[in-house]
Amino acid sequence: MQKKAKKISKFANNQFDFILCITVVLLLALGIIMVLSASAPSSLATTGNSYTYVKKQLLFAVVGLIVMFFLSKVDYRFYKKYYWYIYFAAWLVLLLVLVPGLGYSVKGATRWIKFAGSQFQPSELTKIGMIIFYGGYLADHRSEMGNPVRGFIVPLLYLLPPILILYVVQNHFSVSLVIGIVVLVMMFIAGSRLKYFLVTALIGMVAVVLLISKAGISQSSKSKSSNFRLDRIATSFDPWSDALGTGYQTVQSLYAIGSGGMFGLGLGNSKQKYLYIPEPHNDFIFSILAEELGYLGCILVIGLFAIFIWRGILISMRCQDLFGSVIAIGITTLIAVQAVLNIAVVTGTIPTTGMSLPFLSYGGTALLLLLANVGILLNISRSSSRA
Repeated sequence: MQKKAKKISKFANNQFDFILCITVVLLLALGIIMVLSASAPSSLATTGNSYTYVKKQLLFAVVGLIVMFFLSKVDYRFYKKYYWYIYFAAWLVLLLVLVPGLGYSVKGATRWIKFAGSQFQPSELTKIGMIIFYGGYLADHRSEMGNPVRGFIVPLLYLLPPILILYVVQNHFSVSLVIGIVVLVMMFIAGSRLKYFLVTALIGMVAVVLLISKAGISQSSKSKSSNFRLDRIATSFDPWSDALGTGYQTVQSLYAIGSGGMFGLGLGNSKQKYLYIPEPHNDFIFSILAEELGYLGCILVIGLFAIFIWRGILISMRCQDLFGSVIAIGITTLIAVQAVLNIAVVTGTIPTTGMSLPFLSYGGTALLLLLANVGILLNISRSSSRA
């Protein structure tokens, strides 16, 4: 009887977090439904088939789930052996956009590469690569985290290569911001002092104010396109002041959200997806969801993300080693920050950033890598003594 009880206990302790798994599957299923609904008009207009985008999304979702369950079986400690190699690969892969015939530009930004008939952003690989690197680095330097130089400044220096490439080469400020936030949270969890973060935040705010002021002063001598970030910031406070220009997407998004009301217009009945919102199945899919499923649908999605964050934090707290703990919090923060930024953009709270909504927005390789992240998180949950 005791042997049987031990076997049951061992089996239970070896299971991943089913609540987290179910939450992700629900978000994924809702995402497939919304991509089908939101992409149908634009898919028909561009490809002649209403189901082109959703078929691709569904394929990557299936492959992503297979990858997720496979990685949930791979011991996360395996990655620690190679975290320095992963670090260099994480930022060197960003330079692939400069390779002739491989790099691909959209709307003036070179953030994509074409490979095997598909295109994806190498920055998606950089996100998880930096999380694994900092997990290993912070675990190996745990005793130094209280030191202002070795425990704060030096770790931040490793952010410079990917951040500079993302900002200068790829013109991808939003991903730079996300990676920076994720790394800071990981460092805080690993033991960096709060006062270091407060001083850094103060310096950052001063720098932002100075940059905005400088951009505003020089705007008269530069073209409008060179100050598009300043224009976005200014328009975000009043998108109707340039409703046909920089404020167009925000205005159309707010129309969609407002017309949805409490219960929505019904699945498939969105009006804004008919080529009013550009590519509504991508960054602005949340506004289409709000229009069709109403505020109740929005609450459902936000609730699912809240459950994801809750389970991710619990996994991090229950993990038996610092490496797994900071990786768990890094992955959780990554998905949480992307979700918050996307919802803030579509509701007009912050300027547009080009940030997709995890598990819901269209994007095959991005979805696959998101599910790979979840697979690592699920494996870390196995190390806890209780689900």
